[in-house]
Formats: sequence, C-alpha cells, structure tokens
Amino acid sequence: MTGDWLETFTAWVGSHPDWLIMALFATALVESLAIAGLIVPGVAILFALAALAGKTGIGLGEALLWAGLGAIVGDLLSFAIGRRLKDRLHAIWPFSRYPAMIANGESFFRAHGGKSILIGRFVGPIRPVMPLVAGALQMPWQRFVGFNLLSATAWAPAYVLPGFFVGSAMSGSVQPPPHFYPILAAAGAVLVLIYALLLRLRLGVGEGSPFYQWLEQRMAGYDATHRFWRLYTNERPSRRGEFPLPSLMLAIAALSLFLILGQLTPVSDLLQQLDQRVLNWFSLLRQPLLDPPMILLTMLGDPPVLIAGAILASLSLGFRGYYAAAAHIAVAAAVTTILVWLLKAGFAVPRPEAVLHPPLSGAFPSGHTTGITVAATLLASFIAAEGTNRQRWQTYVLLSAPLVPVALSRLYLGVHWFTDVLGGLCLGLAITGLARASYSRFDRVPIRADASTWLALLAWLLFALLYIRSEWVGALARYAPL
Repeated sequence: MTGDWLETFTAWVGSHPDWLIMALFATALVESLAIAGLIVPGVAILFALAALAGKTGIGLGEALLWAGLGAIVGDLLSFAIGRRLKDRLHAIWPFSRYPAMIANGESFFRAHGGKSILIGRFVGPIRPVMPLVAGALQMPWQRFVGFNLLSATAWAPAYVLPGFFVGSAMSGSVQPPPHFYPILAAAGAVLVLIYALLLRLRLGVGEGSPFYQWLEQRMAGYDATHRFWRLYTNERPSRRGEFPLPSLMLAIAALSLFLILGQLTPVSDLLQQLDQRVLNWFSLLRQPLLDPPMILLTMLGDPPVLIAGAILASLSLGFRGYYAAAAHIAVAAAVTTILVWLLKAGFAVPRPEAVLHPPLSGAFPSGHTTGITVAATLLASFIAAEGTNRQRWQTYVLLSAPLVPVALSRLYLGVHWFTDVLGGLCLGLAITGLARASYSRFDRVPIRADASTWLALLAWLLFALLYIRSEWVGALARYAPL
C-alpha cells in the first residue's frame, strides 16, 4: 500500500517539475518534524525526489538548499512545540503515545547537550524527538539554531546526494550497461539495511547488541550457518567467543559503496563535473614550493614501498610464530595488487591530462589510495586489537592518518580524479574488513611488539629512503605539470 502511494506521488511530482523543489522542502520538513518522521517514509520519498531532481536537470545546489531549509524549519517547529509544552510533553497527544522514546531523548540530551542535536539527525529512535526534547528542557534559542544549522548542513548531502547521483546518471548521454540497475539496486539495498541497523534502529553490531544476539540465534538454527558462525568466532578467552560482525559489516558497506561509485562514475555527468572541478581547484594550488613534499608523499604510496612493508611485516610475524597474521598480511597485499590491476583494466577510466607523463594504467580506482588504506587500516586493526575500547579508537585515528595526505597528493599532482580516490578508499576498507574477519578464527593469542618488530620498521624506512632517492629525479619529471 505504501509502495503504491509512493509511486503515485513521485509520478505526479515527476510530471509537475515546478512543484519538485517544494516537494523536497515539504518532505524534509515532515521528516524532521517531531513524531511525524516516524509515520512518513521520508527517506524513501527524499531519495525518489532527489533522483527526479537529478533526472530533470535541477541544480544540485538548489536541491540541497531546499532540502536543508525544510530540515531546519522542521526542527525549529519541533523545538518551538517543546518550548511551549515544557513539562506537559508526556501528557499531550500524540507525544503521550511515545513515553519511552521521549525519556530516551531526555537522557541522551542530558548526557550530550548540544551535540545531541547533531547526532540526533542521524540516529534511530531519538531522531524524531531531539529538537522537541531540547525545547522542553529549555535549551537557549541561539544555541539550538547554531547546532540546527550545522546538523542540516551534514544531513542534506547525506540524504539528497545518493538519489541525485542516480537521477543524473539516468539522464546522462551515456546509456548505462545492462548490469547497471541490478548492481545499483542490490548495493543500495545493502547500504539502506546497514544504515537502518546502525543508525535508525541503533541495534548495533558488537557482541551483546540486539542485532548480534538475534543473528547468532538465527545462525544457530541451521547446521551450515552454525558451523560458519563457530568457524569464524574468535577463540581468545578474553574475547569471549566474539564473531567478527563489525569487520564483515565494514567490508560489505565499503564494497557496496565501491560498486555504486563504479557504476555511477562512467555515466553520471554530475560526478564527471565534480571530478573536473576538483581537478581545476587543485591545479590552482600547484606551485614549485609544494611539489616536492607532495611527490614525496605520493612516493610513500608507490607499490614497491607498500609491498616491501607487507613483506617485512609478514617476515617479522612469521619468524615469531604468528603464521596466520603473517599470511593474512601477505594475502591482503597480493589481493590488493591484483584487484587494483584488474579493476583499472576493466573500468578503463582515462587519467586527467595534467602532468607530462601520467601513469599508463587506468585511473579508477586509485591504486595508491587503495594500497595505503589497506596498509594503514590493517596495521591499525592489529595494534588496536590489543588495547581497550578507548585506546582502539585513538589507534585507528592515529595510524589511519597517513592515508589522507597520500590520497590528497594524487589529487594535487593531477594523476587521479576525485572519484578515483573515493573508490580506492572504499576498496581498501573492504579488503581490510575481509582480512580482519578472516583472521578472527586464528586470533588466539595477543601479538606483542619486540626487537624484530622495530628491526622490520627500521628496514622498511631504510628501503623507502633508498627507493625515494633512486626514483626522485624520475618522479620530478613524471609529475611535472603541463
């Protein structure tokens, strides 16, 4: 019934494009309005309307502006209602029908203050009530408006861009291949499901979360799935038999994003325009003073440097008896190298014409970004696994930091499009997630650093320095701007 109504609504709006902007505004408003966001399928309608906007040629900035304004107005109305009702919020319909939701919103607001407005835009059951609760608890108007504007700035692209890109691809001059829509639909459905589990419903994927427990019970109901669950469950006593569901979810989500990007990039005029604008912007930044450090950064992501690091890490772990960890690092490096080569040849996206001697391989995905993402995040995952929950996040942030400058160096030097870098990041995260999930069944004892670890690191640094020194003159010539 809902599907028929949604199809009729989008068809009518599609035949009346003058009303499309107002429909975007109204849908975003209702989606953000207290309680109403639970009843109206705002996410589905926004996706359909954004796709229509991309297909009919409405500007992306215009679509983002009106959707963002609708979200801002919806939250402001909710906040005003909360200020008006104050302590009577639990006694007045329809809010009286959702006492647990409002109680959770109040607890969340007291714990996080103004940040709850930002988080509440995206997170499950508290989303429709956070502005309402903020008003009822007498948050100052000025403070609320500031957080409201910040949250809408992030919310509008997250909800509008996916549909807009699909719509722009459907209206492009290039005819999508037959597999375009099935892959797009399957990958999109996976992302929507993950989004619902992690953010909208806040079921979580860690051990002890409702979704984890539900899935464990379902997997135990069949012999084959139960064997799969037990096979990949961590055997460390300190981990209490934890299945690597977060790693699998990371891999599936990143792979879905990669597939969507890979389908849209060749046929979407909008993405191609974005690529060109990013290339033009970075070309304006190029100057002789910045070229040497950017070339140095990009050379740290060269395949010989990354492969040498993988070999040394595998040897260090293997000599100490951590055979499974060594094998997983070696296989991850080999899979990354082969996949990047195959995908570049398969997509055959031409490189930007910005340097004298661009690489001969295809542009999508960025091999440097893929390689440094796998190297940095896989290293971070092995180190973070031995720390507390708080230390894990600090480790991930610190050790994943190198992938940002390496990725930016590819854009600065003009040898990759922006979508190439995004594709490389998604592919790298997918490989890391699968590697960590596979390693879980062998993760029986902690991995500790010793003298061989530091020796391997020193040997890698020495190799990197020798490699950069030997290739420096050639790199300066290759990356010289046209």
